[in-house]
Amino acid sequence: MAIFINMLRTRSLEKIVRGFSNHRRIEILALLSEKPDLSVFEVSEELNVNFKTISDHLRRLLNAGLLVKKNKGNMVCNKLSGLGVSTLKFLRTLE
Repeated sequence: MAIFINMLRTRSLEKIVRGFSNHRRIEILALLSEKPDLSVFEVSEELNVNFKTISDHLRRLLNAGLLVKKNKGNMVCNKLSGLGVSTLKFLRTLE
């Protein structure tokens, strides 16, 4: 039973790690820590990267639980979740 529970934890950790395992997604985490509540378009402009590419990266970060979305009028804004903040802190210790 303990092995099964541990396996669930490791799969959960794997999902998180896969969520940020790309240099562009790490850049997005860093950007949103400095400038929270950016739309997909604003992230795309800030990083000078294709809109569709950024949209895919944001979706992956959201699915990993590293981002939260909120509606501001007709715009959807992205910001780091608590897990996203902790993950970015961890990544900075590796620098």
